Amino acid sequence: MTEKLYYEDPFMMEFTAKVLRCEKEKNGWSVVLDRTAFYPEGGGQPADQGFLGSASVITDTRERDGVICHTCTQPLEVGSTVTGVIDFIRRFDFMQQHSGEHIVSGIICSRHHCDNVGFHIGHDLVTIDFNTDLTPEELLEIEYHANKYIWENHILEVSYPSPEELDALQYRSKKVLTGSVRIVTWPGADCCACCGTHVRSSGQVGMVKLISCQKFKEGVRIEMAAGGRVLQWSNRIAQQNTQVSQMLSAKPTETAAAVARLQKELYTLKGRITALEEQDFARKAEQYSGKGDVLLLEGPMSAESIRKLCTAVQAAAGGLCAVFSGENDLYQYAVSDPANDLRSAAKELNAALNGRGGGKPAFIQGSVQAGAEDICGFFERYFSNNS
Repeated sequence: MTEKLYYEDPFMMEFTAKVLRCEKEKNGWSVVLDRTAFYPEGGGQPADQGFLGSASVITDTRERDGVICHTCTQPLEVGSTVTGVIDFIRRFDFMQQHSGEHIVSGIICSRHHCDNVGFHIGHDLVTIDFNTDLTPEELLEIEYHANKYIWENHILEVSYPSPEELDALQYRSKKVLTGSVRIVTWPGADCCACCGTHVRSSGQVGMVKLISCQKFKEGVRIEMAAGGRVLQWSNRIAQQNTQVSQMLSAKPTETAAAVARLQKELYTLKGRITALEEQDFARKAEQYSGKGDVLLLEGPMSAESIRKLCTAVQAAAGGLCAVFSGENDLYQYAVSDPANDLRSAAKELNAALNGRGGGKPAFIQGSVQAGAEDICGFFERYFSNNS
């Protein structure tokens, strides 16, 4: 068994230990020490990293049957005493996220009588899953009470209750636990079985921000940031909002209203463009009145515009109408012919013009990677064979 110094003092940044084992493995060297301050991955918290000895970098830390294995970039001499140095910026970030998550989860589970069914500390944000629904208003209230608790600077309590004490204790856990159980308590907010590291007092969390809440399985998934990550997230949002405000010539506090005005203007312009486009399509359709089979090569248009033009020209011309829209050997197409089943024609077209697509018997759509000359050649042959 490895002595777990990270439980004795989670703020320990440097320690000495004896090398008990060093074995070559796929990703480096697996080193076992008699004691360690490196936290192994577990309970939703990532593993610590840092340095061991004079040159070896710790890239991962895992626990196997009570023995903690450190993945090192260099071998270490068995029997030697080495110094370990924790990447404490990384560790403190994880402690802020983990403690913040406990406080938020404890408040949610207590107020909404639900369970925390998932937790993960990601690179940028923390995700927490609950088997209940939460409204935006409820989320704001939870965030307020969590931060109020943090600023009151409560002291963390860690205990190892006896089996009898554990039976009488109301605590959160995702599974049935036996043996020595570590209970982490934020008095008045949360009591939970936990193997992770935490800050000493809630004030060291700094702040929590509940960023999003989405429907997930039978409940919700919350994205959260705590401590330094709140500052980083806020700075990114502020920088983006400043850029938006500059582009819209609006004050940073008025960007939403400016975007709403822009959307209204865009909606109006789209309506005018659609009306002009439909007038243009009607004129083109009139030009092909009674012409029968028609092939049109047009500049880039939306798939919806291609469909509208094809339908209008086909109705006027009376035969098969094929519209290809694009440039540089990359075209989208729509083909309409109410009198015939086009599904076999779609296969021929796609095979000949390196395309993909299909549809209903009277109407097909898709795209091709072919030039205008190849497209015209295909339809010359097609019209000739089907005349």
